Amino acid sequence: MNSTAVGESPEPWYLALLGFAEHFRTSSPPKIRLCVHCLQAVFQFKPPQRIEARTHLQLGSVLYHHTKNSELARNHLEKAVLRIIKISQFEDVKFEAASLLSELYCQQNLVDSAKPLLRKAIQISQQTPYWHCRLLFQLAQLHTLEKDLVSACDLLGVGAEYARVVGSEYTRALFLLSKGMLLLMERKLQEVHPLLTLCGQIVENWQGNPIQKESLRVFFLVLQVTHYLDAGQVKSVKPCLKQLQQCIQTISTLHDDEILPSNPADLFHWLPKEHMCVLVYLVTVMHSMQAGYLEKAQKYTDKALMQLEKLKMLDSSPILSSFQVILLEHIIMCRLVTGHKATALQEISQICQLCHQSPRIFSNHAAQLHTLLGLYCISVNCMDNAEAQFTAALRLTTHQELWTFIVTNLASVYIREGNRQQELYSLLERINPDHNFPVSSHCLRAAAFYIRGLLSFFQGRYNEAKRFLRETLKMSNAEDLNRLTACSLVLLGHIFYVLGNHRESNNMVVPAMQLASKIPDMSVQLWSSALLKDLNKACGNTMDAHEAAQMHQNFSQQLLQDHIAACSLPEHNLISWTDGPPPVQFQAQNGPTTSLASLL
Repeated sequence: MNSTAVGESPEPWYLALLGFAEHFRTSSPPKIRLCVHCLQAVFQFKPPQRIEARTHLQLGSVLYHHTKNSELARNHLEKAVLRIIKISQFEDVKFEAASLLSELYCQQNLVDSAKPLLRKAIQISQQTPYWHCRLLFQLAQLHTLEKDLVSACDLLGVGAEYARVVGSEYTRALFLLSKGMLLLMERKLQEVHPLLTLCGQIVENWQGNPIQKESLRVFFLVLQVTHYLDAGQVKSVKPCLKQLQQCIQTISTLHDDEILPSNPADLFHWLPKEHMCVLVYLVTVMHSMQAGYLEKAQKYTDKALMQLEKLKMLDSSPILSSFQVILLEHIIMCRLVTGHKATALQEISQICQLCHQSPRIFSNHAAQLHTLLGLYCISVNCMDNAEAQFTAALRLTTHQELWTFIVTNLASVYIREGNRQQELYSLLERINPDHNFPVSSHCLRAAAFYIRGLLSFFQGRYNEAKRFLRETLKMSNAEDLNRLTACSLVLLGHIFYVLGNHRESNNMVVPAMQLASKIPDMSVQLWSSALLKDLNKACGNTMDAHEAAQMHQNFSQQLLQDHIAACSLPEHNLISWTDGPPPVQFQAQNGPTTSLASLL
């Protein structure tokens, strides 16, 4: 509780009360009731306006941060703002009170009270660079939480120009990178490219605190990497990802210098070092999962979750829970591919618990949660439930890439069910890879070709199927999309087997098996081993046929055991949840209720 801005020579009684209040606040454990008593005693002395306002701010701050009495906190902060908002001095008290009160308003869902207060504070803080920048960031964040990204981008643009005028290239870069992040969220790619180019130049040219410089580089590279991953360009992203990983290693060797920047507008940092480490693990997991290096994804997820557990013991920052949910979403998809459905289901349940604790996380991740349950349902052959989960997810998302991913998977459900032609064709029209594909993602477009190939295969239109699958292969090879490559190869192998072209079938199935083992993709291994058994039998290779049959038997056993384990878990009941908040209590299962089917 700093008293330097209160006046020239504060009264001894004031300093004494302030000292006692601070002593009680910093005691272990804090004695908040006594701290509040000391601060309230200040009003008995009928202090001057500046001391009165500062005391209301201190009381509001203590009550807001240390108690649940938000109404009283709000009352004090409103008095602090009211007393000095029109006085031209005491900037630190005035703007801190406005900032804290706005935060409290947002917590109480009074966003319409927070906005005009922040706008007024921004308007009158232009001579105070630190507060002007901080208030602009705060209002931009408020608009972002309300999904009004256009207003948020406008404010960040204003902040960038202001930072340039006051000579803070560092904070200018922070504003521009934040704006770039929102433009990526809005898919305004034409605006993103020149902005990121400008950011790259500013970051490279800025000479200042090494940790601040490297943190700007991490922010810049994270945006570049996620931009590539959103576009499904798994191979093209590798140089950027490597730079990012080197950058975070550099940061972890640097010591945090306590030297304060000479320009008050530079007093910001993007994320704490530890949070940046988790974020780099996270984008590495995203890359490994898309590329089909699932063991690598598992390794980095374990590291990141361990780091998160440590951080969450000391830090209640909501971003840590968001990181945790995104990591779990990715590792669940990996587990479903590697044949660990029971573990995936328990991790889906963990996401339900995190959503239960935070309505904000639930509103941001509800569609993804239903999508994961839909994928789980496919893996245990509950196709009606899969359809219901994907339908619920489509109802909840406005995100184009996620929508396309869900539609692609729902189409695969309709193909397997075999009796939903009308719905299937309606879906396929909306994800036609040859014409007006809804997103720019290379990976999703390749998957759309695969789905067309799968349908043509089931309909016995083999030449058409081959055309679609060769298109998938061409695209997946160009960007190292290993899972799509493996799936396309084994399906082509199946087509050549049906057509009686055993040599060509073998040329497809053997590399499919090798790739599936490397990923590892349990369903493709099961499918490939069944084909290899039939191929070798047809060619009279008894020993090889026997070996393939043994492999097929092993994969079948592993999948069957995992299937039974998953369907026996109480959490299996989640497949019936399609509306409202997720359940967190589950009834015990009597055993599996679904039959194990092969991939097709």
